[in-house]
Amino acid sequence: MRFLAALAASWLALITPAWSADISELPIQLQEKIEAARQACTELDNGAFHLEWGAVDRVDLDGDLYHDWVLNERGFSCSAAASLYCGTGGCMSHFLVEDVLHSLLNQGWGLADLGPNRVLLADVHGSQCGDINPTPCVTASTWDSEEKQWRTTDAEWE
Repeated sequence: MRFLAALAASWLALITPAWSADISELPIQLQEKIEAARQACTELDNGAFHLEWGAVDRVDLDGDLYHDWVLNERGFSCSAAASLYCGTGGCMSHFLVEDVLHSLLNQGWGLADLGPNRVLLADVHGSQCGDINPTPCVTASTWDSEEKQWRTTDAEWE
C-alpha cells in the first residue's frame, strides 16, 4: 500500500506545474527572464511583480524521457500594468532543452507524439499565417538533439 501511495504522489508531481517562490532553484536562463520581468515591472510606477502558479512547467519537450523546463509569461503579473507581459499576440513562453533556451510568442501550447518525434504545438498570432489575429494559426516544432534547435516547416499546401 505504501508503494502505491508513493507511486501516486510521484505521478502527481510529474503532471502538476512547478512553482517556487525561491527562483534560485530554477536554471539560470529562466532566473534571468524572471529578473528582467521583475525589473520591467518595478520600473513602471514601482509595480509589484508576482510569479503566478503555473508559470513554470516541467515537461519532456524532446522525447528523451527527462523533464525539460518551460517558463510561461502568462504566469507573470505586475500591479502597475495588467498587460505588461502579454498582448493580442499572446504571451512569451521560454523553452529550455539541453541548456538551450528558445522563446516563442503564443496563445497556448501543447505536446503530442508523432511517430518517433515529440512535437510542440503552439497557437500563434494569425499574422504568422499571413492574416490577422483572429485567424486560426498553429505551428508544430520538434527538437533536433544533434543540432540543438527546434525544427519546423514552411510547407505549402496545394
